[in-house]
Amino acid sequence: MKKFPNALVIMIGFILLSAILTYIIPQGQYERITNPETNQVTVVPGSYKLVEAAPVSILKTMLSIPEGIVDRADLIALILLIGGCFYVIEKTGALKEGITYLTIKLNGKEEVVLILVSIIFLIAGALMGLQEEIIAMMPVLLYLTSRLGYNAFVAIAISFGSAILGASFSPINPFAVVIAQKETGLEFLSGSGYRLIIMAIAFIVWMFMIIRYANKNKVEKLVEKNELVEKVSVRSILILTLVGVAFVVLIIGMMKYNWGFNEMSAEFFALGILVGLIGKLGMNGTIETYIDGFKELVFAAMIVGFASSISIILKQGMIIDSIIYGLFTPMQYLPKSLAAISMMISQSLLHFPVSSYSGQAILTMPILAPLSDLIGISRQVCVLAYQYGAVMTDLIYPTQGALMAIIAIAGIPFDKWFKFIFKFTLVILGVGAIAIVIAVFIGF
Repeated sequence: MKKFPNALVIMIGFILLSAILTYIIPQGQYERITNPETNQVTVVPGSYKLVEAAPVSILKTMLSIPEGIVDRADLIALILLIGGCFYVIEKTGALKEGITYLTIKLNGKEEVVLILVSIIFLIAGALMGLQEEIIAMMPVLLYLTSRLGYNAFVAIAISFGSAILGASFSPINPFAVVIAQKETGLEFLSGSGYRLIIMAIAFIVWMFMIIRYANKNKVEKLVEKNELVEKVSVRSILILTLVGVAFVVLIIGMMKYNWGFNEMSAEFFALGILVGLIGKLGMNGTIETYIDGFKELVFAAMIVGFASSISIILKQGMIIDSIIYGLFTPMQYLPKSLAAISMMISQSLLHFPVSSYSGQAILTMPILAPLSDLIGISRQVCVLAYQYGAVMTDLIYPTQGALMAIIAIAGIPFDKWFKFIFKFTLVILGVGAIAIVIAVFIGF
């Protein structure tokens, strides 16, 4: 059996496919207007028309790769700097000491650890759309699950998977539901009660599936030599406390001060230096460890940059709007519930080429809001269809840079990951579909 292509080969394949599509799909465009006060660009509903545009040439296809890397430079810097920081933390021994102590104390309660870790990532995903930041945490999460007797699939499911679930079903994710509600003219936090109930149900289903899989596919627990840890050292406690405080500061910065990737990178770079000095690595040792961390994550960072090239090609070829028009226009002829489910499915399909779900909200919500009015379903249901359909598919699409980087670090080929996660994702999308149908019937 031939070896399945690695993440970068898959990404290059989709870049080439995107370029080919610009020769096949008719070029078209919606009109857009810019609000002079907020500088926000919005799509004019019903303004789609075919346009004359050249397909993307081979030269432009090749140029899209460095352009994609430059376009995601702030995210790539974040991955490298957070990764370097965690590499330093790991080098001090604090994380290993803390995890060893935790797993010894909770021996026999491994399921509790899975639930607690999943809840942490669920909340992070719901509050701030945590995703790419998990790339740098993967070595630590893999070590934790190996100590518990679980494989790499479980490590990704409780972290990245739970974060995506939280981001998808959240009533407050600033990069998904908040943007979507703003684009559809809905009030901030409106409909939060219903969203929280559905998120809780989806999370219970998610954890049931993970725990069931984890217990059926246990591996031998990783045991270190002379690992008896009766207590965590003061130095390790201080380092782990600083890490916890850093994440609290991160959440406050994002929620209150509108922090971006650069602010996060700066914070974790400073944390890495401080932790290295506390851990007695010295300034030279800390920087050398940072460099080793960079080396480990360069491949993952490049995958994120390559993924960005896909959307650049589709925009240059002017086929994004044509895809949107083709997916959503037929829905106006369907019954309400079926139209709402079709919206979710179409948002899922659209997310394959449009890798940014915040960008997808800006592209689709101005078009779908008046379409929802025409069909007779509420704009809240329209937003639900977007949330569940677009965000959850971050778990299965190879065009998602963060996913491909994470499974690359975990050493999992994409075909094996897809086989594992597809059923999980389908079940959760089923929960979302039921929630949408109920929302239509109760007039949500």
